[in-house]
Amino acid sequence: MKKLLLATAATALFAGAASAEEIKLGILLGFTGPLESTVPNMANGAELAMKEVSESGKLLDGATVTPVRGDSTCVDAAAAQSSAERLVTSDKVSGIVGGDCSGVTGAVLQNVARPNGIGMISPSATSPALSAAEDDGLFFRTAPSDARQGEVMADIIAERGVKEAAVTYTNNDYGKGVADSFQKAFEAKGGKVTLSAAHEDGKADYSAEVAALAAAGGEILVVAGYVDQGGKGMIQASVDSGAFSTFYLPDGMYGESLIQAIGAPLNGSYGDVPGTDSEGAAKYHELAKAAGFDGGGAFSPESYDAAALIMLAMQAAGSTDSKEWSQKVMDLANAPGEVILPGELGKALDLIKEGKDIDYVGATAVELVGPGESAGNFREYTVTDGAFHTDKFR
Repeated sequence: MKKLLLATAATALFAGAASAEEIKLGILLGFTGPLESTVPNMANGAELAMKEVSESGKLLDGATVTPVRGDSTCVDAAAAQSSAERLVTSDKVSGIVGGDCSGVTGAVLQNVARPNGIGMISPSATSPALSAAEDDGLFFRTAPSDARQGEVMADIIAERGVKEAAVTYTNNDYGKGVADSFQKAFEAKGGKVTLSAAHEDGKADYSAEVAALAAAGGEILVVAGYVDQGGKGMIQASVDSGAFSTFYLPDGMYGESLIQAIGAPLNGSYGDVPGTDSEGAAKYHELAKAAGFDGGGAFSPESYDAAALIMLAMQAAGSTDSKEWSQKVMDLANAPGEVILPGELGKALDLIKEGKDIDYVGATAVELVGPGESAGNFREYTVTDGAFHTDKFR
C-alpha cells in the first residue's frame, strides 16, 4: 500500500518546499532538429498540465507553475546539455519534462541531472539502454522502451503476412535500439531481416543506402528514423528509385509532415506509435482541442502525463526538491488508489493533501514498471487516402 502522508505545517520548513510561490519546470525538447514538427504539441501537452495545476490553486498551498523551454535539438548532446544547464543553474527549475530523443536524454541525465540532483520525466526517450542507466532514482519515462516496441512491430508485420523485411535506422541510440529489438523479435517469429543498415541524418542524397537495401531484398522497408530528417530522405529515395513501395513507420516517423512531404506514395504504409483507446486518452484529446492544439500527435499525451506526475509528486512529497518528489512518482503512477484522468489534477491534489491514495492513469493509461518506465500501449495505424487511420490498439 502506498503511504502518502498528509502534509503538515512542518512541511514548509523542508528544503525545496514552496508556499504560494512560483515553481519553474523545464521543458527540454527538440524545438529544432529532426523532430521539430512533432515537438510543439508535446510542449503544448506539458504546458496544458501546468496551466491546469496553476489555475487550481491547490499545489503546495497555492503555488503557480511556470514552464521554461529549452532546446535539446534531439541529436546534439552538447547543445542539449547546455540548454539543460541553463534550465538548472539560471532558470532554477525544480524538474524537467524531457529530454525527448534517447541519446541527448542520456547525456543530460548523466552530465546535468545527476550532478545537480534534478528529476526528469521523459515523454519520448525510448532506448532500451536507458532502462539500465544509473539515475540515482531521478529518471522516469511515460513512454515504453523500444524493447517492447520491437515486439509490437514484429507482431504487426508478421500478422500482415510479411516474411522478409529490410531495415534502415538513424545512426544513434534510438535508431539502433528499435532496429535491434525488431530484428530479434521478427526472427524469433520466423521472419528474415535481409539487411539492417544505418543512415546518417542531414544528407542530401540517400540513393546509395537505398540501393544496398534494395539489393538485399525485402517485401517492406522498416524505417526507424526521424520524420523530418533521414527517415524521410530514405523513403523519398526509395519512392524515386522504385526500390520499395511499402514502409513500416515506428514512432519517430509518425507525423503529418511526412504525409505532406511524400504524398500519395505513402498510402498503404503502416506503423505504430504509443497510444491507447482509454477514457483518459479521449478526455485528453478533448482538453487539447479546447486549448487549440492536436492532442493526437506523437508523444503529446505522454508529455501531459510527465508534467502531471512531477507536480503530483511534489504535492505528495510536500516539496519541490527533486530528491524528495522523485521518491513519490512510482506510488502515484500505479494502483491502488482513486483513478485520476486528464482534467482531474486539482482533484488529485486535494486527495493527496488529505493523505489518500491516487492511481494516476492520465492520458496514456500510465503504469510504471521496473526502473520507472511505461509498461507500454501502442496504436497500430495505416496511411490511407493521405491520412493516418487507426487500425487497433495493442
